[in-house]
Amino acid sequence: MSAVDGLSAESAAAEHLESTRRVSARRRILATFAVAILTFLFFAPLFNLASISLKDPDQVYAAGSPLYPARAKQVEVDGKERPVVLVPQDDGSFKEMVLVKPGRQESLLADPADVTKTMRWQGSWRTLDNAWEFSATFNNFGTVWEILDYPTLLRNTLIIAVIGTIGTVVSCVLVAYGFSRLRFPGRGKLFQVMVATIFIPGTVTLIPTYMLFLNLGWVNTWLPLLVPTFVANAFDVFLIRQYMMTIPREHDEAAQIEGASPWQTLRYVIIPQSRPVIIAVTIFHFVYSWNDYFGPLIYLSTKPELQTLGIGLSRFSSQYSARVGYPEAATLMTIAIPIILFIIFQRYFVRGVVVTGVDK
Repeated sequence: MSAVDGLSAESAAAEHLESTRRVSARRRILATFAVAILTFLFFAPLFNLASISLKDPDQVYAAGSPLYPARAKQVEVDGKERPVVLVPQDDGSFKEMVLVKPGRQESLLADPADVTKTMRWQGSWRTLDNAWEFSATFNNFGTVWEILDYPTLLRNTLIIAVIGTIGTVVSCVLVAYGFSRLRFPGRGKLFQVMVATIFIPGTVTLIPTYMLFLNLGWVNTWLPLLVPTFVANAFDVFLIRQYMMTIPREHDEAAQIEGASPWQTLRYVIIPQSRPVIIAVTIFHFVYSWNDYFGPLIYLSTKPELQTLGIGLSRFSSQYSARVGYPEAATLMTIAIPIILFIIFQRYFVRGVVVTGVDK
């Protein structure tokens, strides 16, 4: 092969590589753009909720008001507030002008920077759109805090969520450790039976469970919401057990050689390495308990002083549904803590969920 042929081959290879890189770059850009759009659509209701919670009722119902918190611009002229309108220009743009004196056929306008400079505009002032400026208010949150008795509901929800999360994590870690590390007769069958309980609908056990707690005298107390959390649930046990199965057994054997008991192995070897999945389960149950509406509704319906934010928010929203801004502010105050918790621990949460899918 001649030197010319060699150079041609290298040039063709370089062009092919460059073309491949351009195609790959375009695909990454399109994928990023698609993900950005999906993310925006997913969070759009939350953005709208936050926007309405920062508005006054007159802002919400004002004609032509933008989506963000805003009020119509006004300028004081001769001791009176006059609206600022958008006047079309010859080049297709719009200019902000003060509507000093409206008229059917002719209106008197002024420059917002200097209201003494006036001009006459031919046309109906009703065809002009208002100019808007950003204006957010936090009064809705303060009012909701008082009307909803938010401190009491927050305290109740925190107590139930924290104690329930502790009970769930402790019990599920112990059971998962037994299924993943200890050897005993029927371990596989028992694990299959436990996992099968995930598919039992909660409505099937609702009435028997309620009758049990009623006979125990636990209705109208927090006990039906707290005691079951100390009896491991199948879903969280499955997640933790799958993660523990990925930890090499050589670590256990090394601890046993050093004289560690099964409890010490769990405490000093397994739990430190299982921190991501434990954090994931903690967030799972905390958010579930925080958002739980059905359980507190059944067992605390006649005890307002023991009810949680879910019940309080539902009652509040039904009473003040006509007052735009109050339900939205109450909703944001309710979901704020779970969102902050997820943002702080999202790295551990994602890692714990992903690794539990690794087969061992």
